[in-house]
Amino acid sequence: MRSLRQFRLPGAFGSRDTAPIMTSAPGDMSVASGGLWSRNFSLFFAARGIARLGDMMAPVALAAGLVLSGYGAGVVGAVLASMTACFAGLVIFGGVIADRVNNRVLMIGADLVRVVVQAVMAALFFTDHIVVWQICLLSALNGICAALFQPGLPTLIPRIAADVQGANGAIRTIESLMTMAGPAVAGALVGLTEPGGVFVAYAFTYLASAVCLALLRLPTAERSVAAKENSFRSDLVQGWQEFRSRTWLWGVIVIWMVLMISSWGPMIPLIATEVVSSHGPGTLGLINSAMGAGMVAGALIAMRVRPMRPLRAGSVALLLYWLQPASVALGLPVQLIAAGLAAAGAANAFWGVMWTTSILTQVPTGVRSRVHAYDVAGSVAMMPVGQALAGPASEIFGAREVLEFNAVMAMVVAVALLSVPAIRNLRKVEARGRSDADTDARLTRH
Repeated sequence: MRSLRQFRLPGAFGSRDTAPIMTSAPGDMSVASGGLWSRNFSLFFAARGIARLGDMMAPVALAAGLVLSGYGAGVVGAVLASMTACFAGLVIFGGVIADRVNNRVLMIGADLVRVVVQAVMAALFFTDHIVVWQICLLSALNGICAALFQPGLPTLIPRIAADVQGANGAIRTIESLMTMAGPAVAGALVGLTEPGGVFVAYAFTYLASAVCLALLRLPTAERSVAAKENSFRSDLVQGWQEFRSRTWLWGVIVIWMVLMISSWGPMIPLIATEVVSSHGPGTLGLINSAMGAGMVAGALIAMRVRPMRPLRAGSVALLLYWLQPASVALGLPVQLIAAGLAAAGAANAFWGVMWTTSILTQVPTGVRSRVHAYDVAGSVAMMPVGQALAGPASEIFGAREVLEFNAVMAMVVAVALLSVPAIRNLRKVEARGRSDADTDARLTRH
């Protein structure tokens, strides 16, 4: 899940489970072998960390630049929405493209286009030539590139790491660390170079990502007959059929959409507003850092814990997620709010590793990008709705009352995940079986 997506770290963090996990669903003819920290995985790890650093710097630079140019929160929201809308609306089509072409080339191309986009954005801010529709257009282009880049990740990871769960945990760890570092780095750069300097740095993060991906040494991925002969529309339909044929998969997405509308979406702006008004902006940074630290801890735990039913374990972890809105709604001291967010961050990261690993090991390679795209689209689509409802709901009921409701719904969602047999009973894939071969045959016949 988005927001919310891996082995053995060198040194102290070793895995107790030394037996390699099957990393690919049936049909993957180019699966990585050997230890996690290969040349390929190290390059990919660096690419994801650098890219996440840039992604977390951009909102700070964008908000600072627009506010300093005389624009308000409405314009900042519109610019961010233009990116989110393009990403959510086009990622499904990106999934089809990723399954039909060399997805690494597609990902490198998306990164290089984003280098140009961010360079132009930097030039506009450096020259004080800020026109809202131009900034929105550039933001939309960034969203389109993200929609082409994201679906390629699920098919690339198993080709570079023999331990999918470990790889997901490692990547989640570096992304969590960069989530904490990005805003701080952006703030420092804004003070030293103005917002335009942050966008220059942002462009270089995409360039570094593209270079790392280009340096990967991968065997040629075999394309099925179906992938070569099917039309774009039939591939799109096939992706949907594969998605809906798995109850555990679409069941999680439906429940997650409820979470986005009723808890996650509204909670983000409301927590920021309540914390800043009660404790000041510095405290908001403090508790966000605490949440990032919790995410790192959750990812590290996920690298070591190998449950036989990963989605059950992830759902149990999500029983802690209600602490994030509840700690603010109850008006607790800052230290307890930070602790609540740290616990929620750990739960979120642990769930994310379990979820992504399940997709990478349960879904056949030939349709994995498309299935992942439906997952991302469903996960992201409802967040703007929840965010839009936050303001009106808080005006009618009060911000803390809405946060209390968010906490209740977070608990309801975790219980709902555990109540669906297909979700809680999904077993970890460790070996290729008959059902896998049958799936391969079915995909080839389509």
